[in-house]
Amino acid sequence: MSLIPETVVQRLRILRAAFTDDEARTRLSSRGGTPAWRLRPSRSANSETIARNWDALCGAGLAGPDEYCALADAETVECAEAYARNIENMIGTVKVPVGIVGPLRVNGVNANGDYCVPMATTEAALVASYARGAEIVTAAGGASAAMVSEGVLRAPGFAFAGLSEAGLFIDWIARNADGLRAAAEATTSHGKLVSIEPVLDNDLVFLMCRYTTGDASGQNMVTIATDALCGHIETNCPIKPRHWFVEVNFSGDKKASYLGLIAGRGRKVTASVVLSAALVEKKLHTSVGRMLDYARMANLGALLSGQIGAQGHYANGLAALYLATGQDVACVAESAVGFSRMEDHAGDLFVSVTLPNILVGTVGGGTGLPSQSAALRLLGLAGPGKAPALAEVTAALCLGGEISIIGALAAGHFTRAHKSLARGRI
Repeated sequence: MSLIPETVVQRLRILRAAFTDDEARTRLSSRGGTPAWRLRPSRSANSETIARNWDALCGAGLAGPDEYCALADAETVECAEAYARNIENMIGTVKVPVGIVGPLRVNGVNANGDYCVPMATTEAALVASYARGAEIVTAAGGASAAMVSEGVLRAPGFAFAGLSEAGLFIDWIARNADGLRAAAEATTSHGKLVSIEPVLDNDLVFLMCRYTTGDASGQNMVTIATDALCGHIETNCPIKPRHWFVEVNFSGDKKASYLGLIAGRGRKVTASVVLSAALVEKKLHTSVGRMLDYARMANLGALLSGQIGAQGHYANGLAALYLATGQDVACVAESAVGFSRMEDHAGDLFVSVTLPNILVGTVGGGTGLPSQSAALRLLGLAGPGKAPALAEVTAALCLGGEISIIGALAAGHFTRAHKSLARGRI
């Protein structure tokens, strides 16, 4: 009996049938020579650079008129300079369909009202599901929501000759907080350094630097500020590191991490609603008891499979909202960490979501691009002073999404909905 799984054996047979040993070696070997085509790197975005890039692509036979017309339409080319701060080597724009969800009633510390939420996605059934969740939340009187903390982390790392030097370095950091804060905050008019937490691993020291970032998501802001902080350390600290790096994979930037789950990175938000038994039966076509049955089994599934947190599909709503409103979509990797919770409240259904790593802003990044700015205006959350409210709306949106998907699964409608909405359309 072979010790190799049959699936591996089958894959090897397919490969052997496709290539001889010599052909496989040749195909997988390093190749010299100059590529047949190249693009001239460009940080500018205008009609000339777009045309030059397309000349290179078309000249190499990689694209033709159809691709050009789809990506470099006249409107995009005309307003290309609006994208200059957000893209390199620009060739056009991609149109992602945007659907609307709402009204979504939010009774929040910062967001208070009925919101229409734009969601950009190519996944059929997603907007319908979140729209149903928003309708149910609103029918129940709205989601209670609060941003309970904020602080974007950047974590530089320092290497020393030994444990003694690392300890002396931490002592110096503790005694020179004012100078470190001044160096970091000199790089930004909005960011504030609120804490530095050293983490010691023998001869290595990680500094967890936490910042508030005003109304920006703040990823670039905290990187630049932390680099200045490290420069101040390099110049003034008598304990010299062997080397240091501005980020050493500790902060959880664009990664799901237990640090983010517990300590938060970005804006920590929570939202909840109580659904009456009658509302659950009318809108979700199931019962409070069956919803709780599902929640118990799903939480065990999350535990057994090693998930970080326990939730249904935060990433769906976050990605669609982030894309529509100009957020850094890669941050969904960490933002989609959190906990959904359901409990019986005297026969009614209490539902809550807590997301510790919401990275959203209403200024900076992609929020000023034409479509994304329009989406934020549609929300009523464009510009300064609105980021905490956007974070609370984001949590309420995820709350509605959890209610809808769990309701579909509890009622046995999940597969049917995807068949009709995703595969049943012409």
